[in-house]
Amino acid sequence: MNNLSQTPQQGIVLIGMPGAGKSTVGVLLAKTLGLDFVDTDIAIQQREGKTLQQILDSSDYLNLRHIEEDVLLGIETAGKVIATGGSAVYSERGMAHLAKNATVIYLESSLETLESRIHNYSTRGIAKRPEQSFEALFTERTALYRQYADMTVSNDHATPDALVSTIEKKLTAQ
Repeated sequence: MNNLSQTPQQGIVLIGMPGAGKSTVGVLLAKTLGLDFVDTDIAIQQREGKTLQQILDSSDYLNLRHIEEDVLLGIETAGKVIATGGSAVYSERGMAHLAKNATVIYLESSLETLESRIHNYSTRGIAKRPEQSFEALFTERTALYRQYADMTVSNDHATPDALVSTIEKKLTAQ
């Protein structure tokens, strides 16, 4: 997507499934690199005055994705680590905007790992079709994550601190 050489002006965008650790790793990575941190799910909730699940309950998943795209388009990536919602990759415009001045990192997890971490699938505020299973959502999104990623980091068996170290090494090696 872009040149992977990391400069202070560039940002880092974390993508991946719900439960992949984007928010947890993002906070630690921002602290380690001395960057600001933005969680787009929190930005959506602050803007709307509702939780993600309340937005879904009062409208539908397509409306949540539309709101998410607006929030993504309003984020300046320079000097920030951005943890996106799992559905950010459905917005081509949003991802193009984020990737313009950032390295996009896919935190890859196996379906089994994600299922062991997510116990509130139906109430977590996940932008999905009403009848869509977690496995179907995983399959659908994995192709999009791989499409947008500048680099992929597996987090099935790594602690958040180990992931931060791995990301740091990959960024400096570029």
